Amino acid sequence: MRVLVVEDEAPMADVLRRGLEEEGLAVDVASTAQDAAWFAGENEYDAIVLDIVLPDGTGFDVLSELRKTGRWAPVLFLTARDAVEDRVRGLDLGADDYLTKPFAFEELLARLRALMRRGAKERPSVLRVGDLFLDPATREVRRGDTSISLTAKEFALLEFLMRYPDRVISKPELIDHVWDFAFEGDSNVVEVYVGYLRQKIDRPFGRGTLQTVRGAGYRLRDDHEPATFS
Repeated sequence: MRVLVVEDEAPMADVLRRGLEEEGLAVDVASTAQDAAWFAGENEYDAIVLDIVLPDGTGFDVLSELRKTGRWAPVLFLTARDAVEDRVRGLDLGADDYLTKPFAFEELLARLRALMRRGAKERPSVLRVGDLFLDPATREVRRGDTSISLTAKEFALLEFLMRYPDRVISKPELIDHVWDFAFEGDSNVVEVYVGYLRQKIDRPFGRGTLQTVRGAGYRLRDDHEPATFS
């Protein structure tokens, strides 16, 4: 298993390198954002340990660039910055875990083991289907350059559909993920909210991205062809 450690303080970098190597891991060390981007672009890592404060940028910048370029290795922020807004920003950018200094090395190892079991699965921080854009962190939705205002439930429904583009999703599955386990209403509520979404993301643009698959459910797909509505 191969790990990239991004840490600009040499003593800390050396402690991390030696400790991880003693656990049988192969370790590369980068001390700058530029070096981190190069290492991550040239090699496949099972996990990345990333500091926030770097001499030529921030760990946020490094993470954002990695995710934009399709690098999905699990990332653990290891930093002295413990403000809630820093943790929120890191997680929203696509980090998988956050550990503050000082820390117990055994806990770092346990967290890395958990991340490496998870693997490098795609976890985009923003969602795009064609020219439809959704940012879960800022709650922003756009079709091209046009902003779209959604209610909280409409947003949740669209986010779930956009996480599985081209996949047919049944009404029960949508209810399970967008509503809650205690929901006892009529399943027609899904049809109602799908209708609301179409009125906002499709009809004003002459589009038909949110499709009904009869007897199966709904599917969101990239469709640049003008749609005809009855």
